[in-house]
Amino acid sequence: MIPGRVRSGAFVALLIAAAACSREPAGGSKGGGALADVRSLLSERRYDDALARLGDAADPEAAYLAGRAWAGKAESAPAPIGAPGGPPAASLLKPEEQRALGFYERAVAARPDFGDAHVAIAELLAPHAVASAAALPAAVPRGKAGAPGAAAPDPLVDRVLSSYGNAMQSDLAGTQAAEALIAFATRVGRTSEADSAFQELVRRRREDQALLVRYGDFLAGPAGNPEAALAQYAQALIWKPDDTATKLKMAEIHLAAAAAYLRDLQYVQAEARLKYAKRYAVDPASPQAKRLAELEGRVREIRGR
Repeated sequence: MIPGRVRSGAFVALLIAAAACSREPAGGSKGGGALADVRSLLSERRYDDALARLGDAADPEAAYLAGRAWAGKAESAPAPIGAPGGPPAASLLKPEEQRALGFYERAVAARPDFGDAHVAIAELLAPHAVASAAALPAAVPRGKAGAPGAAAPDPLVDRVLSSYGNAMQSDLAGTQAAEALIAFATRVGRTSEADSAFQELVRRRREDQALLVRYGDFLAGPAGNPEAALAQYAQALIWKPDDTATKLKMAEIHLAAAAAYLRDLQYVQAEARLKYAKRYAVDPASPQAKRLAELEGRVREIRGR
């Protein structure tokens, strides 16, 4: 007869073994151990060996790793030569990159929530999308001949944005894909998409004062919406009330608005903006404080006439 303590220990051991089996990735020999070996080979840049180990890369994780191997091989492969009058050579994919893209696409087709594979697609295509976007003329708004406008649509740019967006949706708590989307969208002039990604990032990191300032900088700069930037800066000051640098940015926006009102002879509005600027120009040695004094002097001069 087996003692109770021995029976209990054996039963616990059996449960642990069963749990370990339930956690083992599907795919047999292509599971944890084999894929760990492949990752090691990739880190050593032994791409051909990694591909040999992966075989037909039947499951999503294996397909993703095969894509990484082909992307690694592409780094040292010769660049394609563009045809005269065709798209720029830098926008064309190398054969190795096309193979990598095919494996990544296989991975996300089998597992639509495979965030790493979506990011890999975006990172693979992003340099080519930047080159393609640079070759396209900017859109010109009607009635404003020659004026710069929103970037012209480009399918390759759209594909990169979509892949980063899919990666964001696959990890509702992460921030890496959103940060990458913002950087890419800003670079190719897709400020609307960058703005949306900033909004989502702020939603995920509500108390991140530095992020709020960055969003304000984006709105005041590439997005061309300084009034909206004021709201983000004000929110940032809630978390860090003594942030002089952010206050000076707010002063700068109010000063620019005041100067514009003065040019248009709208003195009441100009004075109102100068009052706001005075509230935020807290460093008397700052350029903003100097500019404030100049504009206040102009208003006094006008009022004295």
